[in-house]
Amino acid sequence: MRKTKPVRKLGRTAAHRKATLSNLSTQLLVYKRIETTEAKAKETRRVVEKLITKARKGTVHAQREVFKDIRDKQAVRILFEEIVAKVGTRQGGYTRVIKLAPRFGDAAKMAVIELVDYQEAPSASQGTAGKQDRAKRVQGSKKTAEAAVASAV
Repeated sequence: MRKTKPVRKLGRTAAHRKATLSNLSTQLLVYKRIETTEAKAKETRRVVEKLITKARKGTVHAQREVFKDIRDKQAVRILFEEIVAKVGTRQGGYTRVIKLAPRFGDAAKMAVIELVDYQEAPSASQGTAGKQDRAKRVQGSKKTAEAAVASAV
């Protein structure tokens, strides 16, 4: 009886799929949070979880194994120095996939994939700063409008 393999093909050939997942994994390790389609996020999660598990060993062999998949020295350095230091005690579940609203153009299911220990909660000062900036912009535009009217008269 034919059994299906549990992998999302993403509408790509094997080489293109491997390159896509490698690039998404690299960007996730560098930026700690990326926005992509839901299917790509779930497949990227599978790849990144295995890479982090390998990196936790910290050996040269582990570095070479990870470098086969990532091919970016900066991302490998970040993985082995920063990320492993933060998730060293965690037993798995290094990433989180958060579903978003569908994309406007083609209604594709969108998601954010992020590293769990790098979540930054929005602070109250960030919310008020935007309102102050907007108030300054509105006040500044009123002044320029009054100056234009005064110069016209």
